Amino acid sequence: MPRVIALAPPLLAAASVAILLAAFGYQFIGGLEPCILCIWQRWPHAVTAVLALGAWVAPERSALRVGLLGLVTVSMAVSVGLAGYHVGVEQHWWAGTEECGLAPLGGADIDTLRQQLLATPVARCDEVLWSLFGISMAGYNTLLSVGLGLLAALAMAQTLRLRRP
Repeated sequence: MPRVIALAPPLLAAASVAILLAAFGYQFIGGLEPCILCIWQRWPHAVTAVLALGAWVAPERSALRVGLLGLVTVSMAVSVGLAGYHVGVEQHWWAGTEECGLAPLGGADIDTLRQQLLATPVARCDEVLWSLFGISMAGYNTLLSVGLGLLAALAMAQTLRLRRP
């Protein structure tokens, strides 16, 4: 069995867990408060870690492994979309979601304004809190998710080829 098939599931799981640990480390140790888009980007990695572990323990040439790797590919595509969207918000190419900042105040009363302020996240989606070589965490997540998605798709394709008589 080609090595990429055998190594892909544990690599996918380990990479997603490492990405999650880095995100939580920056939050709880580094003190960088995540915005709502940062939090949303964590979910595909959690899903990928679980699905990849399932693919790892599934029989090597099974339809189950193919399906799980396919779902990992989809999960990483979602991650690319979320992270790419966040990069666009950071670069001011487009606006973020309502959760990214305070909605217009309008003619609200003081209690409504207080509730709105308390519900507003501390971190803004359009501010880059950390970058390396001019690439933000959302940018690195985009790049890593593309690579992990390609790895999952390649492993799925090779597993499919091995299943053919």
